[in-house]
Amino acid sequence: MGLCYQESLEHFLTVFKKSGEMSEYASEFIPGSYSRRSFNYGPHAIYVDRAEGAYVYTIDGKRLLDFNNNFTVSVLGYQNKQVDQAIIDTMKKGFSIGNPTEEEVELAKMLCERIDSFEKVKFFCSASEACVGALRIARAYTGKRKAAKMEGGYHGFLDDFSFSAHPDASKAGNDLENITPIPESAGIPENRAEDVVLLTQNNIEVCEKLLRKYADELACVVMELQSGSGGIVTLDIDFVKRIRELTKELGILLIFDETIMIRAYKGGFQSRYGIKPDLTISGKTIGGGIPLGVVGGSAEVMDIVAKDIVQMSGTHHGHRLACAAGIATLKQLDDAAYERLNSMGERIKEELNGWAEKRKLPFVLFGESSVLGYAFTKEPGQTIRTHRDYWNKSDGEKMQTYALEIAARGFLPVHRGQLGLTLPMTDEDIANFIETTKEIVTEIYQ
Repeated sequence: MGLCYQESLEHFLTVFKKSGEMSEYASEFIPGSYSRRSFNYGPHAIYVDRAEGAYVYTIDGKRLLDFNNNFTVSVLGYQNKQVDQAIIDTMKKGFSIGNPTEEEVELAKMLCERIDSFEKVKFFCSASEACVGALRIARAYTGKRKAAKMEGGYHGFLDDFSFSAHPDASKAGNDLENITPIPESAGIPENRAEDVVLLTQNNIEVCEKLLRKYADELACVVMELQSGSGGIVTLDIDFVKRIRELTKELGILLIFDETIMIRAYKGGFQSRYGIKPDLTISGKTIGGGIPLGVVGGSAEVMDIVAKDIVQMSGTHHGHRLACAAGIATLKQLDDAAYERLNSMGERIKEELNGWAEKRKLPFVLFGESSVLGYAFTKEPGQTIRTHRDYWNKSDGEKMQTYALEIAARGFLPVHRGQLGLTLPMTDEDIANFIETTKEIVTEIYQ
């Protein structure tokens, strides 16, 4: 009998006993014990006391190699000297000011120089806010209302996009040309679903039919080139090229959501594809650990904001501290840094996939660059190419068993099956993770 969920659960509860107690105490003041549902790690969150380099240190006295890095934000690790100093220096100048600052202009210029599709940008306080802004721009520019998104695509918590990021398989239906939009939460008006068209990742035949069907109503297609929250799925280059051709032909704006994957290359993940969208949403890494979101795109589209055709304003938009931290972060993310990050990701993927394939074990890693997914599949040799593959091919109980056990043994991936690499990670760190994963997978299948 192999390692089972109950054994790993008991191990987790023992190792993170104090976190469990804190979670129970916090529930008296915070609904659910914490402010992000994604903090939940099995029975409760793991509470952190401090973080340094590639590690977080929990209130339980446990040191964890952090493959979460605040859900891919902290690509430089924690307590990066240049970022910390930039924040300190900026604080000394005053940081909550009702006027624009040079930091906002400098970060905007850096982004426009790095990303080919960026001619102008608009800053927000988060990528969720940036999603709101991008949709409003698209609707204003096209004069159309509907938005198409991928099933399994996550674009913040605004009502318009909060459908079928993590859908219930029993409710979604099997007709890919008429997928039922499933709201992510109670409190989302039912009529919002009328403005959502759901597409299937890497299925161009179905996508083309739907885009042509709704062309006169669609303001935009929004998609992650590699999805995150809804599960790691990397879009094929030919699929994205055809979507770009169709959106141009049909007068639909194409929006890439690079909230996560802007960390993949200096020019964003879109530079790997060589395809320019009309707009790009981003956040996370570009704020250097302080909340920041951005919409970037062509001057033609973005200038409707400058002309006051589209109104978007917030007290902390373009916040000086976030921009200063973002500048300090991007200055360190040169070609060598991206090469280092991506090579670590490739090493993990190649070594573990080769090992599992040789032993005919149904365990696989996938994804690109420094953000990977993993799955315990139902059969050896399976992989994940659409969100529905998680329903049909993934063994949920084994996924949970591994997540609890790997945390208890000193490593912190995103519990739903994701890994993010950071620059402070060493070759020894990566080797230890690979060996520990081999041990746990072997124990599960004994």
